[in-house]
Amino acid sequence: MTAPIDFWFSIGSPYTFLAVMRLTEVAERADVEVRWRPFDARAIQLDAHDVPFADRPLKAAYMWRDIERRAARFGLPLRLPIPYPLTELEQANRVAVLAADEGWCPAYAIATYRRWFVDRDPAGSEPNLSTSIREAGQDPARVLKQASSRAVADALDAATSEAKEIGIFGSPSFVSDGELFWGHDRLEDAVEWQHNLDLGNPG
Repeated sequence: MTAPIDFWFSIGSPYTFLAVMRLTEVAERADVEVRWRPFDARAIQLDAHDVPFADRPLKAAYMWRDIERRAARFGLPLRLPIPYPLTELEQANRVAVLAADEGWCPAYAIATYRRWFVDRDPAGSEPNLSTSIREAGQDPARVLKQASSRAVADALDAATSEAKEIGIFGSPSFVSDGELFWGHDRLEDAVEWQHNLDLGNPG
């Protein structure tokens, strides 16, 4: 059996909404296993002096309209404008790292993006944070205490370093047997690649 496809994502990336909300269904339809890998995309972008929409109003306006069109195409609820950028991006991703380690990351990521993009409650901040943790079946007090620990901060830093080392520069990204696919619109391509690997037909 081949290794699962790695879904590298950073809560705080608007386009990642489209991947987070669709990935489970697309992967299940293809019978492909997915490993959710949270990281801090902003840290990588800042290190590369590449902040995608800073001081670029025309590009930002296009992004939101593009996301709106895509969401309508996929039947995803969306209420623009949403709070952006996130002020507590790192906290959102610390919780995601803990969730990935404990096995409830998809439920948390889906819940927090839905509340951010539909209820307009910023991910990583209250009330989104505790409500999303609770929806994922966890105790917010326990999770928030652990997410604030040095160990979880180090785990997020390590994941971000690993992502950078394998060539990831943005979110969402998918890695299947060393093949990198970047962007929500490469979700199906990545899943198909992984499906073929599972069948013993690489490429």
